Amino acid sequence: MTFGKRLTEVRKDKKISQDEVGKLVGVHGTIFGRYEREEVKPSIEIATQLAEVLEISLDYLVGSTDVLLKKNIVSKILDIQKIKENDSQHVFALFDAFIYC
Repeated sequence: MTFGKRLTEVRKDKKISQDEVGKLVGVHGTIFGRYEREEVKPSIEIATQLAEVLEISLDYLVGSTDVLLKKNIVSKILDIQKIKENDSQHVFALFDAFIYC
């Protein structure tokens, strides 16, 4: 899937207008529409802001992965990496219990 299609899909899933997203990243809604139609590509700074505003990973948005990781999930994973190894093993054991049972 292309950048524009991913952008459109995520925006529509979040029920946000082009104008609203544009305002949040500092571009006019018509420019944002051009991103979705793939008439122009945003700068890396704008693409990063779009990912932030839409609460998704930049990797998903630009097509580096097909896994749509929501920002809050990525944040939790990063938090787990910061805790002691023994504690993180307990967290993963809890995950396994919820996921595989």
